[in-house]
Amino acid sequence: MSALTLKVAINLTGQALAAGREISAAPLTIAVLDSGGHLIALQREDGASLLRPQIAIGKAWGAIALGKGSRLLAQDAHQRPAFFAALNGLGQGNVVPAPGGVLIKGEDGRVLGSIGISGDTSDIDEQVAIRAVEGVGLKADAGVA
Repeated sequence: MSALTLKVAINLTGQALAAGREISAAPLTIAVLDSGGHLIALQREDGASLLRPQIAIGKAWGAIALGKGSRLLAQDAHQRPAFFAALNGLGQGNVVPAPGGVLIKGEDGRVLGSIGISGDTSDIDEQVAIRAVEGVGLKADAGVA
């Protein structure tokens, strides 16, 4: 696969919603971005709170913009808060440095896009994202150190 298609993105959101229901996660919102950071698919589960779409997009956008899963971005933000303040200024506040943003890679290791999930704890959001990516036969890079 050379690029994420709408069909794959919709499949990813479906996989994520199913994984969330399997573990009784809180209502989730899932965003899938292509390798250029453009939104391909967004699904907000019934009952998901108001800002969840922006948070899910921010987790995915941060991962694709900086080339690493948002778990590592969270660690970086803790260690270098001034850098992340500047980064969010440059990115117009679009980077959410919390687990739940995962790079989507093809078999060859090339980044195809990212998925961001928000709604439950960040660890559960990340777990669901990884399950969704692996569920469609792609590789998930969550930035686990």
